[in-house]
Amino acid sequence: MPGMPLSSQLPENSSETIVSADAQAEQFRQLQFQLRERWQTIEHSEEGDCDILVVPSLSLDQQELRKIKGVHHYEERLLFSLIRLRHPKTRLIYITSQPIHQNVIDYYLQLLPGVPFSHARDRLVLLCTYDASHKPLTQKILERPRLVARLQNAIRRDRAYMTCFNSTNLERDLSVKLGVPLLAVDPDLLHWGTKSGSREIFQEAGIPFPDGSDLVWDEDDLAAAAADLWERQPHLKRIVVKLNEGFSGGGNALLDLRPLERVAPGSPSSTRERVDAIFHRFHSLSFQCDTNWENYSSQIPGLGAIVEAFIEGSEKRSPSVQGRITPHGEVEILSTHDQILGGPDGQVFLGCRFPADDAYRLQLQEYGFRVGEVLARKGAIERYGLDFIAVHQPDNPDQPWDLQAIEINLRKGGTTHPFMTLKLLTYGVYDEKTGLFFSQQGKPKFYIATDNLYSKQYHGLLPRDLMDIIAQHHLHFNSTTETGTVFHLIGCLSEFGKLGVTSIGNSPEEAQAIYDRVIAALDEETA
Repeated sequence: MPGMPLSSQLPENSSETIVSADAQAEQFRQLQFQLRERWQTIEHSEEGDCDILVVPSLSLDQQELRKIKGVHHYEERLLFSLIRLRHPKTRLIYITSQPIHQNVIDYYLQLLPGVPFSHARDRLVLLCTYDASHKPLTQKILERPRLVARLQNAIRRDRAYMTCFNSTNLERDLSVKLGVPLLAVDPDLLHWGTKSGSREIFQEAGIPFPDGSDLVWDEDDLAAAAADLWERQPHLKRIVVKLNEGFSGGGNALLDLRPLERVAPGSPSSTRERVDAIFHRFHSLSFQCDTNWENYSSQIPGLGAIVEAFIEGSEKRSPSVQGRITPHGEVEILSTHDQILGGPDGQVFLGCRFPADDAYRLQLQEYGFRVGEVLARKGAIERYGLDFIAVHQPDNPDQPWDLQAIEINLRKGGTTHPFMTLKLLTYGVYDEKTGLFFSQQGKPKFYIATDNLYSKQYHGLLPRDLMDIIAQHHLHFNSTTETGTVFHLIGCLSEFGKLGVTSIGNSPEEAQAIYDRVIAALDEETA
């Protein structure tokens, strides 16, 4: 259905289904209301007497997901949730598409300070669908009624909630079927997390963002939108084309306008000639992943697309801010990061550093809070993140960095698991006055994290091999000093030579040194 994200579409069917969908939506709202009633107990109880169902499904466009190496192992990124078993009455049910290696589970449980391993393991239920197909995990669960029944039997519904990577109609369906509230945004609000929806929120919140277009659904309109943008901004050298529901920069492509100087605004060429020249130039777009225009353009009728001015600058960074809206509508700032980007044009997320530079950290928080208030008024809850482009302005001492917002993520992201790992391991707090995170001992903590520590030499390393390397080189997280490295995406290592790490230190320099030591140890052991 044009004009509606794929994740929100309903099948074309009878009015009976529509009535059923309305009834389901009402059931979902009632469950969310229960979540508000339980929130104080869930969030602030020291004993944590609740059941947490973790469904780490990547319910995103599967064609885009296939571009990520080892993406079926990304269901492991929410394993930081196991650290919640530090609360003696918390029970956790974690479900995946394929079984997780026992060494990986043991690794996380051994991170728990002061909790007997066996006690934590008894409160953990691991389930899986044994299905490696390219479908969202939540869809696989819904297709297995006996597994759904097993989940229903495993959960104490009066004190349970469900958490996920991102929320769609699939997660809402599972929430209603299980009778368990979902701690995530209502799928009816997902438009505000798309590229076009983000721009609307930025406008309403009054924060700066690049000039761009409304949502379009075919190549002709995309070329016309790019031409309009160029005429408004004749100084532009490049334009970014974005799939409306792209993620991690993988749906972005770069249109270089400089070879089209003969039809540039101000030349004798007509608007029609400019549109035609841009249309033919689409075949020369610079993509952020392994694709071509034919494959990319085939997704536009389903996902929609926008164009946006590419922000130039000799010194650019990509900071972000993360926030949370509680079920009571309260907005909290959680963290800021400087993102580490890669890809052909530096638009693909590879990792992050915490916290963001102090030159713009507090400004990020202010913009993040404004956006959070707008989202809260629209009924959104749980996590959201804002990505920015920061350009250095050496001639402006009052505002040395220009911040431009580029997108909102209404889901967990690449900065969620490293920050939550730090928070759950140290029992620390984020201080909004400084934008720093302090441990219980009052020490500021810093980290560098990535999902993409890769080397072809790492291929073939088994989880047990990694544990040997960690022990031999003393790379593990030390709960006494609260420094060291926590590993994730361990399942990716053998097949793809890829690993995730979060290296935590008491200064940015120490975090970097710990990270470098991990790489040196892995390289030495695989040389």
